[in-house]
Amino acid sequence: MKGDPPGRERAALDEAIHHPTRLAVVAFLSACDEADFAAVRDGCQVSDSVLSKTASALEAAGYLGIRKGHVGKRPRTWLSLTSAGQQALAGHIAALQEIVATARTAAAREPAGPGGRAAPSPE
Repeated sequence: MKGDPPGRERAALDEAIHHPTRLAVVAFLSACDEADFAAVRDGCQVSDSVLSKTASALEAAGYLGIRKGHVGKRPRTWLSLTSAGQQALAGHIAALQEIVATARTAAAREPAGPGGRAAPSPE
């Protein structure tokens, strides 16, 4: 990537789950085998339409399974994270951790400025 040291590539963030709402849905579903649409909606604090759009995008990426059925006479939708979704989340988290570790390493090499913070680079 541009700005990375020569010969070293930064771990790639997964663009399919990088958006905060998609990341929240994937993270929520990583904690269970399957969840009712309403539970995911409430847990991620989004509207029905936002979750529906998000679920469709994640399903298209192969990260989410959508199962429809009925409880009594009421239609229900259940969402689950696929194994590809679980792997994508793990890779995305690893990339975020690498970014943080790289930033901390770079900051530790910078001389401290006032207040103990790394001094800004002269340009």
